[in-house]
Amino acid sequence: MKKLLLILITIASINITSAQDGAFQDGEWFKFKMSYSNFFKAGNATLSLKEKELDGKSVFHVVGKGWTTGMAKWFFKVKDRYESYFDTDKIIPYKFIRDIDEGGHKKNIEIDFDHDKNTALVHNKRHNSKKTINTKPNVQDMVSLFYHLRNKLDVSNLKAGGEIKLDMFFDEENYGFKLKYLGEETISTEFGKIEALKFRPYVMAGRVFKEEESLTLWVSKDKNKVPLRIKADLAVGSLRADLEAFKGLRHPFKIVVDN
Repeated sequence: MKKLLLILITIASINITSAQDGAFQDGEWFKFKMSYSNFFKAGNATLSLKEKELDGKSVFHVVGKGWTTGMAKWFFKVKDRYESYFDTDKIIPYKFIRDIDEGGHKKNIEIDFDHDKNTALVHNKRHNSKKTINTKPNVQDMVSLFYHLRNKLDVSNLKAGGEIKLDMFFDEENYGFKLKYLGEETISTEFGKIEALKFRPYVMAGRVFKEEESLTLWVSKDKNKVPLRIKADLAVGSLRADLEAFKGLRHPFKIVVDN
């Protein structure tokens, strides 16, 4: 269950379009159910999006929450909250918040991005410390990264096996993120059969993930690019997240009808 939301939203992106013509809108909401080793329900996660103003700028404010339920919380209690404020047109982050409690491992970090100076001001609230770190141009945080993908993803010129790269800033470090496109697949979901695009992000092998290619994810092939499913092979067991409920989609949600 550790890294609950990180597994959900660690994805990359491609081309450039305007958010106003894109994949999501004010009021969108997702709920996911998490299961461990395909055996028992381990927790839930939600993502909600609202349009707001931040320091006079029009932004989308996303709140991601993750928590363990039932038997899982007796073994490893998780209560995570992630927030991102990103520009409605450029889809670049201005502020990122990570407030987590994962089995007693706690962090409370707030990051302010200055894209003119390519810097990030990192405020570690638990240690009452601040530092400024240089970033890459147009760097993403781990939440804005997900929406950047959905809004700007175009695989029309990408063959199976092709890779997408993007710069991400997490906690106090710059990351060069890489994503492999695996092609199309129709999968069975809570809502029926859905045509999906399949990806494999490269993750850091070690304590959490079994190997670099331990993560597989599916997003709907329609204009919404809805996250449908994530599977992760962990150092111990496996974790699966499935979309359980949604509302506020910008475009019609396409379900395959069998003849």
